[in-house]
Amino acid sequence: MILRSIREIFKMIREDIQTALAKDPAARNPVEVFFCYPGVHAIWLHRIAHFLWTRKLYFPARLLSHINRFLTGVEIHPGAKIGRRVFIDHGAGVVIGETAEIGDDVTIYQGVVLGGVSREKKKRHPTIGNNVVIGAAAVLLGPITVGDGARIGANSVVVRSVPPGTTVVGVPGRAVTDRVKPLDELDHSALPDPVKEALEILLRRQSELEERIRKLEEKLSSPSEAER
Repeated sequence: MILRSIREIFKMIREDIQTALAKDPAARNPVEVFFCYPGVHAIWLHRIAHFLWTRKLYFPARLLSHINRFLTGVEIHPGAKIGRRVFIDHGAGVVIGETAEIGDDVTIYQGVVLGGVSREKKKRHPTIGNNVVIGAAAVLLGPITVGDGARIGANSVVVRSVPPGTTVVGVPGRAVTDRVKPLDELDHSALPDPVKEALEILLRRQSELEERIRKLEEKLSSPSEAER
C-alpha cells in the first residue's frame, strides 16, 4: 500500500512537470520547473495538506496551507479538491476556497479567485470542469459550475454557471462565443470585448443621427420652391 502510494505521488509529480513544460513556453527543462515554479509547488504542498484534511488533521493541514501561501503566494484551502495536471501559471494572488472543486487539465493564471458568497457551512465555492482556462485576475464567486472546455477571460467576474465550451468575459461575466477549437492556451487578445462592442454600436448610431440632422438642417435652411 505504501509503495503504491509513493509510486502514485511520483507519477503525479512527473505529470505536473510535463504539464508545465507543455503549457509554458518559458519552461526550458524539468529541473527548472521542479525548482523554480511556485504554481507547481503550490499544487504539491496542497496535495499534502488535503491528505491531512481528509484525515481530520485540520490544524496541521491549515498550518501547511499557510506555509504554502507564504512560500508561493498561492492560497489554497486544504479542503479544496484539485484534479490532475492542473497548472497555476505564475501563481501570485491566486485564492481557492474550501469547497472549490477543480477538474483535470485546468489552467489558472495569476490573481484568480474562486471565492464564496455565503457564510453558511455548505457548498459555497465554484466547481470547475475539465480543460478549463481561467484568465488572469478573473473572479468566480459562489457555488457555480464552469463546464468542460470553458474559457474565462482576464478580469472577468463570474457569478453564474458557465455552459461547457463557452467563453465568458466582462463584469459581470457573460457568454460571448462557443468554443470552435481545442483549448491549449488562452489568447486574451483574441477574446471579444463586450464593452468595446457596445461603444462601437453607440458611436455608429451617433454618426448616423448626426448625418440625419445635418441633412435636415440643410433642407430647412435652403429656400423652398414657393419662396423662389
